[in-house]
Amino acid sequence: MYIKNDIVYASEPDDEITVTAAKPLPYGMLLLTFSSGEQRLFDVTSLQGEAFAPLKDAEIQKTAEIVHGYVTWKNGEIDCAPEYMYEHSFAYETDLVG
Repeated sequence: MYIKNDIVYASEPDDEITVTAAKPLPYGMLLLTFSSGEQRLFDVTSLQGEAFAPLKDAEIQKTAEIVHGYVTWKNGEIDCAPEYMYEHSFAYETDLVG
């Protein structure tokens, strides 16, 4: 067990977290699965800056894919660090979904 950013984890610390799956959802949300096994929701529309401007388009949001543990869009033209996505995402409780 360890604590990181005020979150208690039952497993051993993993120095490098990666994204293992990304499922685009409506309204700019991504359901991410991390190498820790956790699933979290990330709001793509929260990404700021000119590089992320194309992600305002819902069709481009749907192009999300995983390349070497990173989420990328537009065939790798846009990417985001998994650490950032983890820290700025929200816990996803599968038992709350019917």
